[in-house]
Amino acid sequence: MNISEQTDGKFGVVVTGFDAATAPEADIAAVKHAVYTHKIAVLKDQDLDVKAFLELGGRLGTPEAYYEPIYHHPESDRVFVSSNVEQDGRRIGVPKTGKFWHSDYQFMPRPFDITLIYPQVVPSRNRGTYFIDLCAAYESLSADLKAAVADTVATHSVRRYFKIRPDDVYRPISEVLDEVDQRTPPVSFPTAHKHRHTDETVLYISEGFTLSVTDREGREQPDLLRALLEHTGQLDTSFEHDNIHLQTFEKGDLLVWDNRSLVHRALHTASAEPAVSYRVTVYDEPDRAA
Repeated sequence: MNISEQTDGKFGVVVTGFDAATAPEADIAAVKHAVYTHKIAVLKDQDLDVKAFLELGGRLGTPEAYYEPIYHHPESDRVFVSSNVEQDGRRIGVPKTGKFWHSDYQFMPRPFDITLIYPQVVPSRNRGTYFIDLCAAYESLSADLKAAVADTVATHSVRRYFKIRPDDVYRPISEVLDEVDQRTPPVSFPTAHKHRHTDETVLYISEGFTLSVTDREGREQPDLLRALLEHTGQLDTSFEHDNIHLQTFEKGDLLVWDNRSLVHRALHTASAEPAVSYRVTVYDEPDRAA
């Protein structure tokens, strides 16, 4: 196995010669270390079925099912499916997922540590995922913004980008939103806090899920939240901000990234093309950290 830094983009490594079926624990540990150190690892030339993909996730941590069944793969509720392709006349998964800045499960009390994405059907035209490193974004804050962020709390919710389910058709939107708030009530974390695996400081906010930032007296600070989102690059609709990294991929690539320190946003083609990807998200307990 060989790990080398990517020549394109802001960060990340490329891993060649990795065999998920036979990889020793040393290789698994090296991949995990690369993920936490370089944020993204692209495992090249992978050919895995659903079971093998899930088993790889299990070697990196503890895979968990996404809480909404409409995203589940038929073979496992722990494999999330983004797809606009019907299989045997029925829809599997959800199309056009992730078209906003977020980290996976940021709206839950226990966000995931590591995300694995395995593209199955790759469009012929440009497709990829945008990423922003929130640790690097924090380090580049001005002294004034770092002082302003200290002791503030960010509150997150899925409310803005909850996907309407087939059973929600004809339901009042107020009823759907009440259910969303009941099942996934807003959660709060320090706006800037230590990454539990790397000890870096994460500026833990996203355009998609962060509802507010409040100061130590509980007063909302909308101008501060907007300034932080602007600084990270999440409000740049041109996607040319210095913090934004575009991670492209091809058939056989498997992307593994640090979900705690990255926000991401899918890049979809303007015109419809078949696109399918599988996702496994895992919790990496502290005693398993590389």
